[in-house]
Amino acid sequence: MTFNLANMSFEERAQIEAEKARLFEMWQNNLGKAKGEAARLIAEKPRRKGKWAEWVRAELDAMSPPEFASMVRSEVNKMMAAASASR
Repeated sequence: MTFNLANMSFEERAQIEAEKARLFEMWQNNLGKAKGEAARLIAEKPRRKGKWAEWVRAELDAMSPPEFASMVRSEVNKMMAAASASR
């Protein structure tokens, strides 16, 4: 399998571009929701204490579609990094 688009057929390139467009639209439509979910997960940290990371993993695993769960995971990581940097 090649990853060079020039070596792919028009149909294969069109499929790749359609998937990119779908994912970009999903990202645009769900970024606010993902940030809200990330904030909800982080807000549970003081209450869940040592079990928080395990709980977050379970919450993320339960989210659907997987692309949305990935967005939330990314936002949690960004928020945690920002919180660490501001200390």
